[in-house]
Amino acid sequence: MTTDFDPPAGILREVVALALREDFGLLGDLTSLAVIPEDAYGTGRFVSRADAVIAGTAAASEVFRQVDSDLVVAWTSPDGSDVQPGAAFGLVSGSLRSILSAERTALNLLQHCSGVATLTRRYVRSAHGKAQIRDTRKTLPGLRALEKAAVRAGGGFNHRECLSDAVLIKDNHLVHYDLTSAVRRAKAHWPGRIVEVECDTLDQMREAIEVGADLILLDNMTPEMVREARQIAGSEVQLEVSGGVSIDTVGDYALAGATFISVGAITHSAPAVDIGLDLD
Repeated sequence: MTTDFDPPAGILREVVALALREDFGLLGDLTSLAVIPEDAYGTGRFVSRADAVIAGTAAASEVFRQVDSDLVVAWTSPDGSDVQPGAAFGLVSGSLRSILSAERTALNLLQHCSGVATLTRRYVRSAHGKAQIRDTRKTLPGLRALEKAAVRAGGGFNHRECLSDAVLIKDNHLVHYDLTSAVRRAKAHWPGRIVEVECDTLDQMREAIEVGADLILLDNMTPEMVREARQIAGSEVQLEVSGGVSIDTVGDYALAGATFISVGAITHSAPAVDIGLDLD
């Protein structure tokens, strides 16, 4: 059964297959093949060693499925669940050889995704429900779908999945056209698509609003500047804040009037959660 916190199944299969090829090499798990009897049976419990938000269970399940489809995996705490140190939140049982061969790859994905979800939850709670926390395209190559699913598990929201999703005009896009011309060309070229404009100054914001940009991205502004921007823009204009946002300042930006706060750190700098697989 899939959930809103699972990445697309096709991408998941590709990511896991690549990870297993990387880990198994040409001959497979030499250690388990040598020292674990072929008919040995085992059960492992997934245990968090820290306060965490669980994510990546679909990825871990796919690892075990690709290694040995006879393995049985069950999750007692689904993605999005808060767990405390020492809490067991899943089981895997079956061939001990297969469990040990799949262990590291499954844990790598589970620890990373849970790290993203855990950091996202911290930002969400620090925003006090005043603004949505969104991710960015600052993701590890190949793992974007997994990381964005983990952001959702942590209570955050996804920005663009890829460059095809929406128009985002940044300063580097204005090398040939001014802001007004760029917005008009984007709207003419991609009718129906969201056109967002990155603004470094309040004057740029005024121009973007005047020409009909759908969303304003306030880049590297202080909470005080965001508060002023909200007063100028009014309540109907959606304002996104990006750049220089930390866990200590996100609440200030939310209270200043940001609609969305995008944070690259929740994907590119999330520390892995310490999760172990304890064998009975």
